[in-house]
Amino acid sequence: MERVASTMGGKVPDAVARLAESPELLNNFLQLTKVFESCTLEPVAREVVVMTVATRNDCHICVTMHTGKLRQLGAGTDVITALRKEQPLDDERLEAVRQFTLEVLATNGGVGDDELKAFLAHGYTERNALEVVLGIGTYTMSTLANRLVRAT
Repeated sequence: MERVASTMGGKVPDAVARLAESPELLNNFLQLTKVFESCTLEPVAREVVVMTVATRNDCHICVTMHTGKLRQLGAGTDVITALRKEQPLDDERLEAVRQFTLEVLATNGGVGDDELKAFLAHGYTERNALEVVLGIGTYTMSTLANRLVRAT
């Protein structure tokens, strides 16, 4: 727990403290978060993945935390509201990320050629498609664990 506190500036949020019951889960989540944040998807697109997973999995703490992150990144209120309400985004490029994330989830990764082409047509790459999977995995672990420990 001291290691976690030092990496978070000394203060450990309650949700993180609850996840620390399994140091393996917490440490791996924190590591995967760093890896996801260093991928080639732009920051707001990464947050679209996170919010899509968080709303789908009904993780209120993740939705709250990542709403704040979207604000820090300068995302507009319209983007944040649509993500929170699981509605289409006006920004076609970000909507492509949201749709692709939903398709990966709905098909357990068995995304059809047309859906992959639609994602790629918005300037994304096959690497980005795999990075979406990385984000889904990272935040599925987080959202499910948060719900299990009743993090609020």
